Amino acid sequence: MLTAARAFVLKLRAVCFITAPSATMLDHLGVLFALIAVFSFLVVRSIYRLYFHPLSAFPGPRLAAISHLYEFYYDVIKGGQFLFQIEQMHQRYGPIVRINPRELHIKDPSYYNAIYAGGVRKRDKDPHFVPIFGLPSSMVATVGIQHHRFRRNILKEFFSKRSVNELAPVVEERALKLMERFEEAYHDRSIIRLDAAFAGLAADVIMHYSYGKSWGFLEDPDFRSDICIAVNEAMSFVHVNRFFPLLAPLVRKIPARVMCTIRPARASLFEFQQSVFDHAARLMKERESGCKSPNGGRGNIFEKLADPSLPPEERTLARLQDEALMLLIAGTETTSRALTLTAFYLAREPELWRKLREELRTVLPTPTSTATWAQLEQLPYLTGVVNEALLSMSTYFVHQDPTIFPEPQAFKPERWIQPADTTERLTRYLVAFNKGSRACLGMNLAYIELFMTVAYFVRRFDMELYQTTEENVQVVREMGMGFPKDGYVTVYAKVTNLVQD
Repeated sequence: MLTAARAFVLKLRAVCFITAPSATMLDHLGVLFALIAVFSFLVVRSIYRLYFHPLSAFPGPRLAAISHLYEFYYDVIKGGQFLFQIEQMHQRYGPIVRINPRELHIKDPSYYNAIYAGGVRKRDKDPHFVPIFGLPSSMVATVGIQHHRFRRNILKEFFSKRSVNELAPVVEERALKLMERFEEAYHDRSIIRLDAAFAGLAADVIMHYSYGKSWGFLEDPDFRSDICIAVNEAMSFVHVNRFFPLLAPLVRKIPARVMCTIRPARASLFEFQQSVFDHAARLMKERESGCKSPNGGRGNIFEKLADPSLPPEERTLARLQDEALMLLIAGTETTSRALTLTAFYLAREPELWRKLREELRTVLPTPTSTATWAQLEQLPYLTGVVNEALLSMSTYFVHQDPTIFPEPQAFKPERWIQPADTTERLTRYLVAFNKGSRACLGMNLAYIELFMTVAYFVRRFDMELYQTTEENVQVVREMGMGFPKDGYVTVYAKVTNLVQD
């Protein structure tokens, strides 16, 4: 009897005994609980964003409302396609759509001035947008409106119309140097890569303004086209930078010599970048030691940025380095793009080229004549040509609105030669340089380069495109700027005639 009872107790213990969980089992349980927690969080957040978020009442794709992955897919995976996806959203949902969990997009040009406002209206920059260029200390990446206004005020005297007119001899000298290069190409029967040539002009001008001297882009046989290509490559990473904001600062910490080893094909870019950084560091040390500007008067941009009278946090080495690269990108790529598109469309339609030349004869009586910006901007057809180039390169939803600009894809300078009220309306919606407190600081500098350069090359030369078609300039990707299907905007041409009269 006792033996049977003892056996029963032992069996009961064997059944009821729970072994201690192993470490592996605990690890698996931990992973499982973590996955359940993450899944639960995502479900709760999705429900909140769809039904309880302040933007939940606005129409748009549900996936876009739930997650930024929708935007990530179109901009990073598919390469700059989210802008065009937004256009499709508007066609389906109307003028106001929710494009991601925290943003609305409004397709209404009349509302533009309300968003891009100036004066006392506060317009901080979206913190999620500023990492795109990977230059966190630059003015363009400044979030707060007051901080931005302080930084803008430091530099705005350099970009007033009066100051830019004082720089006119430098712009003209560089423009005439480019004309020399075009003439050499005619005699050599060589092909010119116009986008690189115009980038060289713009780079020399902005570097002179920044440092007090040009850096010889136009003297280089290839206009330092490797730098032009590299800037375009950097632009292609803007969406990656936006979604992974720590990536660009980490890459920046890698020494130039190491990057040259990793990517020898881009060694010239890293060496150029390092020379810009070294120049900024040298200038900062000179100003801190009490050295005054050798140029006297206002000096140049980076002497101003390194001025000891500024707060210490505004003249750090990182600040100068970021602003140096930002000015180079902003002062080069936008202006050169407008010049490149102008040359492309005029060369494609020689009648427009001839019509513009006839107008230019009124202020440039001979092919080698020169004129002031004030004279050139009074020419209506030249103004129309410049405006059309600006119209075709940026601000997609305003500039491509057919209710404002009929046939927006066509290059039609004559649209700007209409009754005053019509032209005034068109000008109001020409927003290539943005508006309000964040408007492009370098607008006047861009205009003088555009007017002088277009006037001089149209008056002096005939050109024809070389192995270049609409596909080379047609924007189908948005990467901070518009890009064609393959590569970057590239235009090749040859000079076919030197105008004699």
